[in-house]
Amino acid sequence: MADIEQMAAQMAGKDGFIAALDQSGGSTPAALRGYGIPDTAYQGEAEMFQRIHDMRVRIITAPAFSGDKVIAAILFEGTMDGAVQGKPAPSYLWQDRGVVPFVKVDKGLRDAADSVRLMKPIPDLDKLLARAASLGVYGTKMRSVIDGATRTGIAAIVRQQFEIAAQIAAHGLMPIIEPEISIKAPDKPAAEDILRDEIHQRLDALPAGRKVMLKLTLPTSPDLYAPLIEHPRTQRVVALSGGYPRPQACRLLTHNHGMIASFSRALLDDLRASMTDAEFDTVLRDAIDEIYQASVHKT
Repeated sequence: MADIEQMAAQMAGKDGFIAALDQSGGSTPAALRGYGIPDTAYQGEAEMFQRIHDMRVRIITAPAFSGDKVIAAILFEGTMDGAVQGKPAPSYLWQDRGVVPFVKVDKGLRDAADSVRLMKPIPDLDKLLARAASLGVYGTKMRSVIDGATRTGIAAIVRQQFEIAAQIAAHGLMPIIEPEISIKAPDKPAAEDILRDEIHQRLDALPAGRKVMLKLTLPTSPDLYAPLIEHPRTQRVVALSGGYPRPQACRLLTHNHGMIASFSRALLDDLRASMTDAEFDTVLRDAIDEIYQASVHKT
């Protein structure tokens, strides 16, 4: 319990940001291509996942990757179940790097309907949650997507997220709720207003002592999500980069007080498999420093 209490304190108040290292089946080939590994360099899913695991291990073990600035990391299920320097990945992150481990639990998105993409069913979720808890994982993340400002669609997204969050909380894990609004949504500001209000209602209805984390697209209007950040049922609100280049994502983040980053592409974009370890760590350190500054120092 001491570890969980220390992790909770770190997630609630420590300066820094969350590294999203949770690319799954559909996004893995693109992530590998960005890293400089073409589709022709591996055969089959098992070899593909081994390549992405090797990339993640290189990131996690780099000197720049530590709890001084990276307060948590979201892992793909396969990474959670894997080893880093002979230890289970969650144990290595927390014990050796001071980084709180989370795991992605969703299994992808349904087809679009009502301008949203709900999560697919998550078979054997309870087994995954029990395994995560036994490995020392602190929390989970699950993503759905909003493509337009439909109140019924957004309400359905939020309802699904909070219903599964209750199942996650029952295992003693902290859920990160991620209803991403596409940065290409033509009515993004209107969608953001609806999402803020729907989440606020759900937070108000949470039982005493229950908290969640929120992972939200950087809003069009600065500090739009301040009421959610200040809500007593929210442990932390983090921002996804959503496809914005890192300089733009960081600039937008500096205008949102109390919001920290949880970036994936914006963190990893400049890393390449061909780099020497020294080059790799320098590029990673520069990205970490830039994202940390935007998470901590606001305008």
